[in-house]
Amino acid sequence: MNHPPSQTKTIRAYLLSAMKEGEYAACERLPRESVLAEKLGISRTQLRDILASLEREGFITRRHGVGTIINRHVLHNQSRMDIEVEFLDMIRQSGYTPAVESVQVTEDIADEKIARQLNIEEGSPIVRISRLCTADGRPAIYCEDVVEKALIRGEYTERDLQQPIFHFLQHFCGVFPYLDLTDLRPVVADEALAEIFRVPVGTPLLNMDEVDFDIDGKPVFCSNEYFADGIFRHTVLRKKL
Repeated sequence: MNHPPSQTKTIRAYLLSAMKEGEYAACERLPRESVLAEKLGISRTQLRDILASLEREGFITRRHGVGTIINRHVLHNQSRMDIEVEFLDMIRQSGYTPAVESVQVTEDIADEKIARQLNIEEGSPIVRISRLCTADGRPAIYCEDVVEKALIRGEYTERDLQQPIFHFLQHFCGVFPYLDLTDLRPVVADEALAEIFRVPVGTPLLNMDEVDFDIDGKPVFCSNEYFADGIFRHTVLRKKL
């Protein structure tokens, strides 16, 4: 039996919150699966799927004969780079008040790099959505998302573009990103980025050059993201096999 993704996400979010600051905040382990499933009003199969996702991300460890151990050293880590988090949530989790300062939409044509990333012809029409997010009013993240224009269906408003790019892709392009491949590198601000971030030319930034794919392996959009120095602590969890 398949369960609605929204229900699974809600329960998963509840468990994370309960372990961080709720009823399990002082516990070393979660209750037994039978007890927890009954409390949440779901089947043990659905609960196991949710626990499996939490274990993959390191928040818990399930050990036979011991139970479900809560990994607090992982749970309270902020800005995990190996977990997809919306920009405003990332800023909020880092202890700042987030806001979207500006959104700009421009139509362009794909250059050689974008054409290669999106597997389209060079010169194909594209739409570029640029966002600047702030942390306590300070420029924190600048992002340029690129979508093939042919994918866009229907009329959208500036309010729609204030939403995360995934909302736009799902509602106006009918595509659902499944995974991404991202190149990370340190860069320094050129004149354009220095103006955007309101910092001197040469200031260090973190650049993430990302391509997102749907479940069939088709590239659906690409993104160039820049993160200000000194706001985020970027952590990666890597399990030892």
